[in-house]
Amino acid sequence: MEKKYDVVALGELLIDMTNNGKSEQGNSLYEANPGGAPCNVLAILKNLGHKVAFIGKVGDDIFGHELKDVLEEIGIATDGLVIDKDVRTTLAFVKTFEDGDRDFSFYRNPGADMMLSKDEIKDDLLRETRIFHFGTLSMTDEGVREATLHAVKTAREAGALISFDPNLREPLWKSLDEAKEQVLNGMSYCDFLKISDNEIQWLTGEEDYTEGIKKIYEKYDIPLITVSLGKEGSRAYYKKDRTSDSFIMVEAAPFLQQSTIETTGAGDTFGGCILHFILEKGLDDLSEADLKEMLTFANAAASIITTRRGALRVMPSSEEISSMI
Repeated sequence: MEKKYDVVALGELLIDMTNNGKSEQGNSLYEANPGGAPCNVLAILKNLGHKVAFIGKVGDDIFGHELKDVLEEIGIATDGLVIDKDVRTTLAFVKTFEDGDRDFSFYRNPGADMMLSKDEIKDDLLRETRIFHFGTLSMTDEGVREATLHAVKTAREAGALISFDPNLREPLWKSLDEAKEQVLNGMSYCDFLKISDNEIQWLTGEEDYTEGIKKIYEKYDIPLITVSLGKEGSRAYYKKDRTSDSFIMVEAAPFLQQSTIETTGAGDTFGGCILHFILEKGLDDLSEADLKEMLTFANAAASIITTRRGALRVMPSSEEISSMI
């Protein structure tokens, strides 16, 4: 059956306040970049020709209305976006280090994104999507966690594939034990898991990524897992036969650039490109060549976004990515 949307994502829509130099007085200047991992994923997918929609909450304030306008400008459907007059839009101040890595300070206690409730979710959006995507920032607090799991189950019952990116942000959790519990909860539902190198080591206790993946496969039936390795590129782990213990592993080299500014949105761009591949080819009978092509395309796109400030508004086109390859 034809679905209205290719991907619907739920989670945080916020302002990334990123450092953009110094004023004449020597004070730090911050640029208000629209952001939030789920919408970054949707933005690259929209650029690659897909129909996408977002579910989440912003405040009835300057930033909230600006974010809604940005989504509409990009072409991300906002039917599922709630504007709440009682809470403020979440802000994330981002400090970028010389190597492009980042540290975050969140203004979110509470922030609008964590106040989304189950009864505010439009189930029709979830029944009308081929893929549902979520992360754990919408699982840090009880109310929005209930909303997220309701969305996951509704989409799954309607036949959607489930995509999950843990996207660990340690300061937002009461404890890392609670974070681990919710990451494992999310993994129990997903068909595609996008996880980073440091997250897999933290989650499994294994320094070797493949040993960590083996631990995941012992407990969870996830056909496709990708591991983003930053400057080392990426890997894909794939189970062609979900009843078997065997899997294949494919690696792809990174596209390193001298002009890298920051890495904000690189993982989301990578993950969105993987979803693009799944929408084009599905999850059945993928070959090593398919997986290599998928990772190479995603690595190139992620490399491009590191040369730009922010992510949501400046995603690369398919032509730019192909040219990079």
